[in-house]
Amino acid sequence: MKKIGFIGTGVMGTGIIKNMLKAGYGVTVFNRTKAHADPVVKAGATWAESPKQVTQASDIVFTMVGFPQDVEEVYFGDNGIFTGTKSGQTVVDMTTSTPTLAKKIGDYGQAHEIEVLDAPVSGGDIGAEKGTLTIMVGGNEAAYKELQPIFDVIGQQVNYFGTAGSGQHAKMANQIMIAGTMTGMSEMLVYVQAAGLDLPKVLQTLESGGADNWSMENYAPRILKDDYTPGFFAKHFLKDLRIALNEADKMHLNLPATDAARNLYARLVDEKKLGNDGTQALVKLWWKDGKLPN
Repeated sequence: MKKIGFIGTGVMGTGIIKNMLKAGYGVTVFNRTKAHADPVVKAGATWAESPKQVTQASDIVFTMVGFPQDVEEVYFGDNGIFTGTKSGQTVVDMTTSTPTLAKKIGDYGQAHEIEVLDAPVSGGDIGAEKGTLTIMVGGNEAAYKELQPIFDVIGQQVNYFGTAGSGQHAKMANQIMIAGTMTGMSEMLVYVQAAGLDLPKVLQTLESGGADNWSMENYAPRILKDDYTPGFFAKHFLKDLRIALNEADKMHLNLPATDAARNLYARLVDEKKLGNDGTQALVKLWWKDGKLPN
């Protein structure tokens, strides 16, 4: 059985690693803040002191970090992944990052006989915990097929989209769609409350009709419980929307609804300093502290 390395033990990475361990894989991990790796180390993962050490101990290395600059550092920095790789290894970046950076990593891999995949995911903390993520893959198709058994452990929908960067483009499509459902859900809740309707009853009704969507099913109940813990950080979603709009500009596309969502999340993250809340905290732009108005 292949030895796995995993760099990034955040909300998503933790769930993914635990499912790999349950499936019998040996997993070596690194995280910038060592304490954040405690849950997976206690579950059976092995700690390493750097991305280089993770790579040297593994056949396949997965990464899931916060921002494109973090990806760049993890792969190309001092003691980074590419200081420890050898010919024939496979590296898989599951961070939602830029297609341009995915291509840069892919080009380096091709020049050094290293297989590289970009494989961002959707499904939030729940999907990571349950092993039901949607995984969007770009890179070498043969490498994708070889890793299919591992992808099947952590995801229920895994699709290959083409050469390096294609997985990231598919993830941008995902985030554009989610931008609409998150803004729609937030404004729906504000409207229903202002109209004096029973919020749980309205949610039950909408979930049985054409308005049903993943964001409403998973995040609206958290909002009603004043639960803004991150299944996905608001600051990371803002990063994703900025990437999507930048890529759209390169393709000469105007996406006004996504632009509006980006501006709303910029207010939440940059003005209100709530980037460490979950994406459902968008409703705090209307409801002070996210609590239902009396």
